[in-house]
Amino acid sequence: MKVIFLQDVKGQGKKGEIKDVAEGYARNYLIPRGLAQIATPGATKSVEQMNAAQAKRKEREKQEAMELAAKLAEMKVVIKAKAGEGGRLFGAITSKQIAEELEKMNVKIDKKKIELDEPIRTLGVTKVPLRLYPEVKGTLTVQVVEE
Repeated sequence: MKVIFLQDVKGQGKKGEIKDVAEGYARNYLIPRGLAQIATPGATKSVEQMNAAQAKRKEREKQEAMELAAKLAEMKVVIKAKAGEGGRLFGAITSKQIAEELEKMNVKIDKKKIELDEPIRTLGVTKVPLRLYPEVKGTLTVQVVEE
């Protein structure tokens, strides 16, 4: 029996997938629990439309992420911090501080998207990698100056 999964079912299928399963499994388990529905021509068509709309949305998000990566590559974020001898900072510059500084420049990026292996602890210019979308990566130039 062909069914359309309404939710992810471990070992069977993901949401929106159309699969062949045993008739008893579908009638006694999947359908009563609201995990799947019978794959009628109308339901199949609506799932295909949903999948097409989702693919279109993902493509648009990826394009926006690429544009943002190009914009960020040209930008330079300047952060002021207190420093001691030899350019060592008192404390460190974290991804949260970089995200806050970007927000002041009207660019919203979640701090989780800033891939800073370890906090910046010295004065100077640092290239910080960004993961804006699964396949889209960018770089941001962060300059730490003495306060």
